[in-house]
Amino acid sequence: MILADKIIRLRKQFGWSQEELAEKMAISRQSVSKWESANSIPDLNRIIKLAEIFEVSTDYLLKDGNEIAQTQDKSHLNQISLEHAVAYVDKKVEESELVTKGVSLCVCSVVPLFFVLAMAETNKLGLSGDLAAAIGVVGILVMVSIAVSFFIKTNQYESDFAAIDKQPFELAYGVHSVINEKLHQLRPKYNRRLSVAVFLFIFSFVPLMTVSLLLNGTDIVLLMLIVMIFMITTGIYLVSPVSAKYVAYNNILQDSGAKTQKSKRTQKAEKLAAFYWPLLITVYLAWSLWTMDWGVTWIVWPVGAVLFTALVGLMELFDKDEISRTGY
Repeated sequence: MILADKIIRLRKQFGWSQEELAEKMAISRQSVSKWESANSIPDLNRIIKLAEIFEVSTDYLLKDGNEIAQTQDKSHLNQISLEHAVAYVDKKVEESELVTKGVSLCVCSVVPLFFVLAMAETNKLGLSGDLAAAIGVVGILVMVSIAVSFFIKTNQYESDFAAIDKQPFELAYGVHSVINEKLHQLRPKYNRRLSVAVFLFIFSFVPLMTVSLLLNGTDIVLLMLIVMIFMITTGIYLVSPVSAKYVAYNNILQDSGAKTQKSKRTQKAEKLAAFYWPLLITVYLAWSLWTMDWGVTWIVWPVGAVLFTALVGLMELFDKDEISRTGY
């Protein structure tokens, strides 16, 4: 196999067009075209740069007898077509919608309890405190049960994700550039929604803190708790589907299924956050409702944020120790 054929083969393995390779090499597309048609040969400096970009040795590019040794490592990889990649993204979004519904129901499960307790405080519905608490607990059980059913339904997508999430793969010709373009188009929308969601998460505690500091009525505090929960739920609905699509695109673009150290840290942080933040919310609400001292209990959030960062750093430290012992 001559150099021209190797450049074509490697470029297609990476899913790049001639324009994309030319951009990475800081040359014109016509130069790449001439290389691939064997009308010209790149100089030594560009051979070295091609080797770096394609992650192969210069010997492989320059010697005709090295192509088998360089390509056999990828012979066992699953090839992901554009249709498969698009279906993967769609399924990720569908799974995210189920998870979002379940999480939202869990977060909002205490809303009926807070509402009936507020009504009991004002005697507007003629409910006693015990009866209101009983109704609220029943509401929590019903909503959590429905939420669990949504979580269980996500199991149906495991087989759809296995080829990309759990197995080595390579992208068919042209898939990398198409998915990369879709990711580029999605990024502004993702950033906007993430910014709005973060604002809602942070600002959701402001009405509650303001009311608890200025007013003494338990009923109004309970109603502000409901407002806080709805703001948090709105933020979840805004960011969850677009975040799932954003992550799905990035998973596809991880050529040959190779997870970078950064992506591994991100995945572990997401797994930790999945139970850490709901637990922190539970602690905050339990402490606040027990003491009714909302002007003090807000300290949970800055402390919790610092602790979360420390836990992520501790996980990375353990990972480094494991790598030093095992070598991988």
